[in-house]
Amino acid sequence: MSRASSALKRPPVTAPSEPVGAISPFPAIEVAIDKQRRRGRGAQSNDSGRYEAEARVAFDDGWQSLDELPPFKTTVALDTARKVITRNDSPDIGFDRSINPYRGCEHGCVYCFARPTHAYLGLSPGLDFESRLFAKPDAPALLEKELAAAEYEPKMIAIGTNTDPYQPIERERKIMRGILEVLEKTGHPVGIVTKSALVTRDIDILARMAKRQLAKVALSVTSLDPKLTRTMEPRASSPEKRLEALKRLSEAGIPTTVMVAPVIPALNDMEIERILDAAAHAGVKEASYVMLRLPLEVRDLFREWLMANYPDRYRHVFTLIRDMRGGRDYDSQWGTRMKGTGPIAWMIGRRFETACARLGLNKRRSKLTIDHFEKPEKAGQQLSLF
Repeated sequence: MSRASSALKRPPVTAPSEPVGAISPFPAIEVAIDKQRRRGRGAQSNDSGRYEAEARVAFDDGWQSLDELPPFKTTVALDTARKVITRNDSPDIGFDRSINPYRGCEHGCVYCFARPTHAYLGLSPGLDFESRLFAKPDAPALLEKELAAAEYEPKMIAIGTNTDPYQPIERERKIMRGILEVLEKTGHPVGIVTKSALVTRDIDILARMAKRQLAKVALSVTSLDPKLTRTMEPRASSPEKRLEALKRLSEAGIPTTVMVAPVIPALNDMEIERILDAAAHAGVKEASYVMLRLPLEVRDLFREWLMANYPDRYRHVFTLIRDMRGGRDYDSQWGTRMKGTGPIAWMIGRRFETACARLGLNKRRSKLTIDHFEKPEKAGQQLSLF
């Protein structure tokens, strides 16, 4: 048996949005992978990255050769980056530096806005993003080195803003725990975002840091429907485990936030109040939300997933998305990309605010301090006389 493949010229990186009443089928180069091969994964396909000159698509040449292909298994390569702190100057986010212990994310959230970053590696933002991962085992040592630099000025470091620091491979690799140990030792503030109950493993460190106003944790709870979350976020913790994690963190004195993120109109927006109510009963004091974002390849991956799992809602979901994005699938404008615009976005925002007010959420915002920061000593460094 032989396996055939074809190479197609890639379309432009950004395709114009179709009129709302005429939603087009998926691009021809996107071919869904057999369900058994992608079992436990979020994306339906594995199209080539946007920087590749050609898009190669495997197809059955009549000899059933695709049956020979193995299932997608998680592989982990080493990322030998020389720096671990990433800087940004985005005006609509509350941090200017972050750390990502991993590239790619096994949680497989189909809507993940970080998927397009895998194209920089020559890999697919589809199934490659959730199965071909890169770990940074030197992250704790690199972090200590960067914090020790003479020109370094402390400010909160955000972790989990791109890929999840507590995804399944962290259980064995413990890179995130090593990073926290460095931050605790140096008295450096940190804010964590995750979808994983594995964060409770590090309650000992986080609780000590929280007593000094050095740590806070946000968990994203997208839905309380186990079927929806299992399909949309196949390897993330269940809703029940995330709520239990929020409860345990809160009881340990760690400031916690529930993130209703992303809000997807006609799919999970009707759960906003239920999620906030459940989180408040778990002891959470703060809440936030983010509207669904569909940059670059994420648009077609989400569209493909929606057609495969909720075909009856496909047109309605995208009609509402475009109502909130000025008639487009995505609007990257600073200040509006997180919340959207128009009457639908306004209504969702008011519902969120009303529910928070009723539950007493966001009355006070936890603040972290840099007062405890002490630069780590460099190897062989002479001690100061003063």
